[in-house]
Amino acid sequence: MHITAAEAHVMEALWRRAPLSADELVAEVGAAQTWGEATVKTLINRLLKKKAIKSERAEGRHGYRPLVDRSAYVQAESQGLLDRLFDGQLAPLISHFAQHRPLKPDEVAKLKKLIEEMGEGGKA
Repeated sequence: MHITAAEAHVMEALWRRAPLSADELVAEVGAAQTWGEATVKTLINRLLKKKAIKSERAEGRHGYRPLVDRSAYVQAESQGLLDRLFDGQLAPLISHFAQHRPLKPDEVAKLKKLIEEMGEGGKA
């Protein structure tokens, strides 16, 4: 399942605090993106069709809840980025960012620690 960038805004709101009603999503996501009610409701319907979210009624209130875990979404998107832009290789990605944005000392330390842990057979 592919979640578009626009749909991801709705998902982020739901990952932060679900369940949310359509009106709450319009207020939160629509306002931040300058989208109208119809746009947000279209995104909600797309996500329902993709089975990324579900509609539920609890305590007399209708709301939406994510069915896709955020970490699974981030993993899929990250792998897709690596595959599309860097032939699935992590080193060229890090090299690209290091060449275009200086790494802070704490970032370098974290990368070194990650590499060390991976070399020890540990999983980062």
